[in-house]
Amino acid sequence: MSLIVIIIAVVLVLLACAVAVWMVTARRRKLRERFGPEYERAVEGKDSRRAGERELREREERHDALDIKPLPAPLRDHYAQEWTRVQERFVDRPEEAVHEADRLVTTLMGERGYPTEGYEQQLKDLSVDHGRTLEHYRAAHAVNGRSSSRQATTEELRGAMVHYRALFEELLRNGDRPRENQG
Repeated sequence: MSLIVIIIAVVLVLLACAVAVWMVTARRRKLRERFGPEYERAVEGKDSRRAGERELREREERHDALDIKPLPAPLRDHYAQEWTRVQERFVDRPEEAVHEADRLVTTLMGERGYPTEGYEQQLKDLSVDHGRTLEHYRAAHAVNGRSSSRQATTEELRGAMVHYRALFEELLRNGDRPRENQG
């Protein structure tokens, strides 16, 4: 009789361990899917995987408290026209166009409901829904910074415009539908 009790206890402990591992794995998979490449960046930037994942969950909580809203069609059209104007300016004034692209992306973020104070916080807030385009934003931001001191080549400035456009289009495109429940 006591052997059966021991076997049942061992089975229950193993079952509890299996459920715990499954839950951790599922939570990790969900974070990877939601954050894309930003998941690895966050985990590598911390002392442990657990600390990185905790930060990503904190980002989700902060993001959920934000009022991210869709844009009405006339406003989307307005921003699309502004982007076209900025791109046209690139031909004659590439540095100025890159600076304008940065301002336009930041303005669009604000219009959607993202806080726009502080570049690092912008990255964290955007990472929840736009983790796959953050590398574009980082690259464009770096070139924009170098162009302020005239250290960016025209080709780098062209690349920055392409990078800004990736995030801009995603912000604009995602603005035409209600926020999805991501779990």
